[in-house]
Amino acid sequence: MRSLSTRFTSAVAGLAVAAGLALAGTGTAAAAAPVATAPALFGSGDHAGPPQRAFASAYGYSVLAPTAVPSGADDRSCRPTAAHPRPVVLVHGTFENRYADWAGLAPELKRQGHCVYALDYGGAVGPVTGLGDIRDSAREPAAFVERVRAATGAAKVDLVGHSQGGMTPRHHLKNLGGTTKVDKLVALSPTNHGTGLLGLGTMARVVPLGDEFLGLLCTACSRQITGSGFVTALNSPGETHPGVTYTVIATRYEEVVTPYTSSFLAAAPNVTDQRVQDFRPDDSTEHLGISYDPVATRLVLDALDPAHARRPAC
Repeated sequence: MRSLSTRFTSAVAGLAVAAGLALAGTGTAAAAAPVATAPALFGSGDHAGPPQRAFASAYGYSVLAPTAVPSGADDRSCRPTAAHPRPVVLVHGTFENRYADWAGLAPELKRQGHCVYALDYGGAVGPVTGLGDIRDSAREPAAFVERVRAATGAAKVDLVGHSQGGMTPRHHLKNLGGTTKVDKLVALSPTNHGTGLLGLGTMARVVPLGDEFLGLLCTACSRQITGSGFVTALNSPGETHPGVTYTVIATRYEEVVTPYTSSFLAAAPNVTDQRVQDFRPDDSTEHLGISYDPVATRLVLDALDPAHARRPAC
């Protein structure tokens, strides 16, 4: 079992990274690299960064190379096959970017034969993205899906998202016509029912003008607070669409989406809620690490290709 000190350290690290990412967009880290706008699909300024094994090293690379594409993504020559007929679109989380979140998973998906694409969205300042109003930000992945479909000839895509990126596509599905263009949504630690953001959301509700202040700093954050109007509307009257298959992958050591069970969707025939510790009890992955976790990676691959699913190794 994970020790209390380790869990506390992980929680503090999560807050520190979030604060560091915010500062990177406006302070010293931003000065170390040119400010970048979100590149278009196959943008001429993009380059493939190296595969990474952890979020920290991937994010560090993205600070100096803010337009980097994760290795394996946006291959112009890739065409869907009978084995993998749908391209996979990767959607990052709040304060993050496509390279930082997906420099481990994208090359593995490519190695398994998938056509993979990744975008930055929700604010385009250096390596810090995903801060904008989710109602507007969701239109960017929606438009990106259209470009991927046009480039590959695929009728539908599969989506894999982390944190906000696992929840934002549900707005696309519910309100932007995405159900006819998406077959599967696989979400890693998504904010499906909101989050207290380690108490920051609750504190914002108590402090006078706290909600307004949080909204100014990060509109996407305020939209993801438990009980927000956006979260309430997203989950009413139902949480899923019968034409889409949903898989949620969470971790008991989650320190950002709290409680971790708030990631899970309501039970339905087309919904699978999973916890990495149910497959490997000693797995200590947390919010930022889950997209690099071997068990979570195996569960993503199985969700995308259930015909060849393999139980993660213990």
